[in-house]
Amino acid sequence: MNKPAPVISVQNLTKAFKDNKVLKGVNFTVNKGSIFALLGSNGAGKTTIVNILTTLMRPDSGKAEICGCDVVEKGSQVRKSISLTGQFAAVDEMLTGRENLRIIGALRNLQGRKETADTLLESFNLTDAANRLVAHYSGGMRRRLDIAMSMVGQSPVVFLDEPTTGLDPQNRLAMWEIVKSMADSGTTIFLTTQYLDEAEYLADHIAVLHEGVIIAEGTLDDLKEKLPQGIVQLQFGNEQELQRAKSLLGTYKIRKGENELSVNIHTNGSAKSFADILNKLNNENVKILKFAPKQPTLEDAFLTLIGEVSHE
Repeated sequence: MNKPAPVISVQNLTKAFKDNKVLKGVNFTVNKGSIFALLGSNGAGKTTIVNILTTLMRPDSGKAEICGCDVVEKGSQVRKSISLTGQFAAVDEMLTGRENLRIIGALRNLQGRKETADTLLESFNLTDAANRLVAHYSGGMRRRLDIAMSMVGQSPVVFLDEPTTGLDPQNRLAMWEIVKSMADSGTTIFLTTQYLDEAEYLADHIAVLHEGVIIAEGTLDDLKEKLPQGIVQLQFGNEQELQRAKSLLGTYKIRKGENELSVNIHTNGSAKSFADILNKLNNENVKILKFAPKQPTLEDAFLTLIGEVSHE
């Protein structure tokens, strides 16, 4: 059986702004019905990729296709297949929330747009504000409306560029469930996010963009496998003990822990390395309040991959 063609295909994509080479040959594919998360530091080029894929910007070289259509040569066809929620809410402040949604439905020639608007207003907890001018919405309400507008018409591919920025924890969780349900129904989601827990919760496939290229990609488990298999969390009673421990364990990779008096020590996972850590600290009478193995997270993988492991 032939493998289905990817919904999004990117090959050797490059883009520069004057002397600043933002993309230096980016390659990846996204399968139908999956949630693809693109991670990268600020300025890594995530939004540039989104702008190219959504036909808002032309690449300097390379090839990108959405649903088999080249984003440069067949831009109008691509735009019929996609929806985009950018980093800034694109809502009309002089209309109500319901009117914003119905206008998008009309632009998409959607049947039953009144019912669709009401359903989305309820899903995003905006029913009570449906007839209020968007000019009087809070920032979080505008963001929720903006995301709801991108879901009008059930586009096969939805781009979400840092979609939950500005949302409170409750609305973030609600948004995550909506995104998952969209993917379950066959919609392909392309997500960029600054929240690593968001990618960890949502994504089927993750790519890490750094200095203009994809340096790693795969499932969450694939990325975690690139980490040292033994991470130990140590917690101390005061700053002096913490600094003594850092000095004694300087041969290990050390990152900040969950609070100011804890650190995460990266080891090879062997019992010998654990014993070595304890012996070095015990021999110098460094008092440890907590010693516990720690499961690597996506944040650990991300920071390790881009070489930002702290030795402070």
